[in-house]
Amino acid sequence: MSFEGKSAVITGASRGIGRAIAEVLAERGADVVIGDIDDTQAKLTAEEIAANTGRRAISVDLDVVELASCQHAIDKAVAEFGKVDILVNNAGITRDNLIMRMDEHDFDMVININLKGVWNCSKAVVRTMMKQRFGRIINVSSVSGIGGLPGQTNYSASKAGVIGLTKALAKEVAARNITVNAVAPGYVKTYLTQDLSDDIKDFANRITPIQRWAEPREIAYAVAFFASDEASYITGQVLRIDGGMMLG
Repeated sequence: MSFEGKSAVITGASRGIGRAIAEVLAERGADVVIGDIDDTQAKLTAEEIAANTGRRAISVDLDVVELASCQHAIDKAVAEFGKVDILVNNAGITRDNLIMRMDEHDFDMVININLKGVWNCSKAVVRTMMKQRFGRIINVSSVSGIGGLPGQTNYSASKAGVIGLTKALAKEVAARNITVNAVAPGYVKTYLTQDLSDDIKDFANRITPIQRWAEPREIAYAVAFFASDEASYITGQVLRIDGGMMLG
């Protein structure tokens, strides 16, 4: 899977799964835009990817909740690289709690970042992709959006919404050679999960047949496949990357 001559925008890309996606795409020839609300870390990540891969990598201060910010990120990518071939909507947060204890603000924040952020960035890039008659949009959902997990009414709702958005948008843009797919990771080793209790980590291992958590790059490889020419006839699909957690 070569991405020579391709450019990609990855949201939430300064660390974790987003960074792994940017690294894998750059290693295979893509020029990348590291979009993140943590501008300092995004700049550092872009510099490291450029140094390690020899590809062009730039950062952009990106708040996915704001449509104008998403449009600025896409415009910057077009100005720098001439086009945007790939958009990876990865930015997301968790604010877990039982519904009777969950603050309304935490519900709204998760929905706005995880779901509206995908809509904002997709809206910002679609016109460009339609004009060039090519595009790959890959959304990062979650197994929580497929099966639901207790304490995650906000997160599960947001990630289920991403799946619905993926399928609807796939139908809207397919005629212009734009595919839209989603990946649904299970438990992944990232900075967001490193502080979870040992009890939760043990529980996750018990319900995962492979009996370990995914590495960020294992998610990135699946994203790269959806972004590749090899996946040109696949759209509107959701790929679970969960070590068998949701089997049955």
